[in-house]
Amino acid sequence: MRLITLLLMAIGMAAAQAGAADAGQAGIRKAVQALAPDAKVTEVAKSPVPGLYEVTLKGPRGPLVVYVTEQGGHVLLGELLDVKERRNLTAERMDRLTAVDFGKLPLKQAIKVVKGNGKRKLAVFSDPDCPYCRKLEPELSKLDNVTLYTFPYPLPMHADAGRKSKLVWCAKDRAKAWDDLMLRGRLPEGSKTDCDNPVDENLALGAELNVTGTPAIIFANGQRIPGYVEAARIEQMLDRADN
Repeated sequence: MRLITLLLMAIGMAAAQAGAADAGQAGIRKAVQALAPDAKVTEVAKSPVPGLYEVTLKGPRGPLVVYVTEQGGHVLLGELLDVKERRNLTAERMDRLTAVDFGKLPLKQAIKVVKGNGKRKLAVFSDPDCPYCRKLEPELSKLDNVTLYTFPYPLPMHADAGRKSKLVWCAKDRAKAWDDLMLRGRLPEGSKTDCDNPVDENLALGAELNVTGTPAIIFANGQRIPGYVEAARIEQMLDRADN
């Protein structure tokens, strides 16, 4: 909310500085940057709507897209839709801004499971104590012909999630241990937490990628979606990412 409040103040300042004239891209950029120090204005461009600018910011929780009138007097926080083409222009822009280079993911830090021919690829940041992560697991089990990479990603709000993540990683069969934990609520027997594990590295990776919640699903084409998703939708997105 602080970023949004500062943004509204910035637009007002731009309007005051510009008067009745067009605030212009430089004026909007300068005003927004000055009054939103916890975010960075990365781009100001004309939107498909005459008289409306698209302003892209990068803040502590990732990118944000807003729309500003050319006089700087009004700001729109919401989604811009192209009715004729049936396209969500804001969602498309956010997909590009949040895209992940799948090829650069450190896959050795993930639990790997190959199903069928394993041709399609999917990465998931998952917390063993996250209810929606547990709800997602049965949906993932329905997928076929996919290689699934699960990055154990214990959130700070779950005090025991780090220990469970390490127990799974240190187990003889990580994939089975993860399934037992997430699908059946069973921790691996005889496992320890002091083996060489990537939990801290995964937390740093998630922070770099602005993974602020779990589950976070990343497809091979870089597209990402947060939260629980049914298998049917994941299948559609896997096929799209593979084309």
